Amino acid sequence: MKDNAVRIDPAVPVIQTEHLYFAYDRLPILEEVNMTVNHLDSICIVGPNGGGKTTLLKIILGLLKPDRGSIKVFGRSPQEGRDRIGYVPQHANYDPQFPVTVFDVILMGRLGKIAAGPYSGADKEAAGMALEQMGLQDYAHMLFSDISGGQRQRALIARALASGGELLLLDEPTSNIDKETEVHLFEILKTLNQRMTIMLVTHDVGFASTFFKSVACINRKVFIHPTSELTGHLIQDTYGGEIRMIRHDLRCGIDEHFHD
Repeated sequence: MKDNAVRIDPAVPVIQTEHLYFAYDRLPILEEVNMTVNHLDSICIVGPNGGGKTTLLKIILGLLKPDRGSIKVFGRSPQEGRDRIGYVPQHANYDPQFPVTVFDVILMGRLGKIAAGPYSGADKEAAGMALEQMGLQDYAHMLFSDISGGQRQRALIARALASGGELLLLDEPTSNIDKETEVHLFEILKTLNQRMTIMLVTHDVGFASTFFKSVACINRKVFIHPTSELTGHLIQDTYGGEIRMIRHDLRCGIDEHFHD
């Protein structure tokens, strides 16, 4: 992973968009997105369901192409910059009957680095380092299906780290883990942020904001604020309803119902 550090030019934005628009079947999802993410930024992304959070991540990854406007990732097109991104999806689709180990899953992060043939010693070393970073050494040879939800999430982050990327994107990584594991996860991300840029989608606004430098409020348009500016009024404007920040959940509306 040392060679990755040489490639980083802090003067070049990690992500830069200008007048970006995207729509599904003419239904606007993102409008006039002008955003700059710099080296070693840490940003939690919040907004209502359907507001464009996951769509933005897919555009950054080059999986979707904007209808108008531009996006650069490390100064290049998303497709060209994708090998420098680690991605943790919202849901891990896997067959619980398939006998894949935790180490096998982490090694998959190296697939984009090899043209063909077996994994190299460098691939296995990178996977081993990621395994150790996430504290999963004791689970390396266990089946992925046999470990807990929190351990699976850590394994998926390790897979992203094994790719050797300089930008880590996480789409609601805390949705299926308990609060103790969530605290540990954010502490790990805080350490990782010392060497890589991190963007994380979450609904747990009050809690995540204590770990991140900035918050990106997304509801078609994108507004990035320092987390110190995160207030109830700002969240209300973003979600389009009356929402109060709670440490471990969001309670909204007059009926005081809960978002999971």
